[in-house]
Amino acid sequence: MSIFRISRREELLTRFAPITEKPGTDRRMRAAILRARRSRSVATAFSYQQTFDKAIANLVRAIPVSNEVAEWFRNEKLIPRSKRTWKKTAKNPAVLSAALALAVIAGVVLFIVMERVSEFPGAGTARKMLTIASTTDRTQLDVVEAEAGSLGDFFFMKYRLEHYDVAPEFAGLRTTACRVFDDDEGRRVAQISVREKRMQFFLFPAERDVKEARPREFSGWRFVEQEGWTGAVRVRDGVCFMAAVRGEQKELEPYLAEAVQRAAAGAPER
Repeated sequence: MSIFRISRREELLTRFAPITEKPGTDRRMRAAILRARRSRSVATAFSYQQTFDKAIANLVRAIPVSNEVAEWFRNEKLIPRSKRTWKKTAKNPAVLSAALALAVIAGVVLFIVMERVSEFPGAGTARKMLTIASTTDRTQLDVVEAEAGSLGDFFFMKYRLEHYDVAPEFAGLRTTACRVFDDDEGRRVAQISVREKRMQFFLFPAERDVKEARPREFSGWRFVEQEGWTGAVRVRDGVCFMAAVRGEQKELEPYLAEAVQRAAAGAPER
């Protein structure tokens, strides 16, 4: 079977075939014209038709047109174009794809910005401590029953750890056990277990500036969350103190209310 065999539908299309080779002709019309020219049964009739149509077109072009009629055709829109509404534009697949991509990019940027806002020097280490808090067994700690505020001297005398002092907001709580260990970067970390709300305190070196080799400090209390635990972190004298509790931030807020009130009144922290 020849690939140029013309169908009944294509034969009907050739009866309205254009007489010019201008681009933009419909693909189905172009295929019908090609098959008509190559078909043995239709080629002769199609050639006669094209010749006749061209002769008629030349005859029409030769008819003189008055200036009034020419002016009318020049200014009149014979085929008014329909305006594209915003609904049709919005339903365009290309527009929908672009809008979806922009929404995803905006979401990622917003997520990164929110993370940066909540970050502070030492936040990564604080999250590691929360992970340790969630996996620590009481048998790993040494029994020490005392006020949390008195353990600063204990850490200094036994482990030579300076400024490892519990924050004043939590200094009055009774401890049950504690230990000192090295983290994965070789830094000394003090861990304290407290009876109240089964909280745990962590004291660890603050993050240091690589260029100046100074501790990177921040003001006030900052919060971190990890694996169902929440920690309140502050830094003093190059040492971070974190109070960790299983639960949400509201569990720690009552202990920090005094510090917030002092800050609002402009009084120095203890």
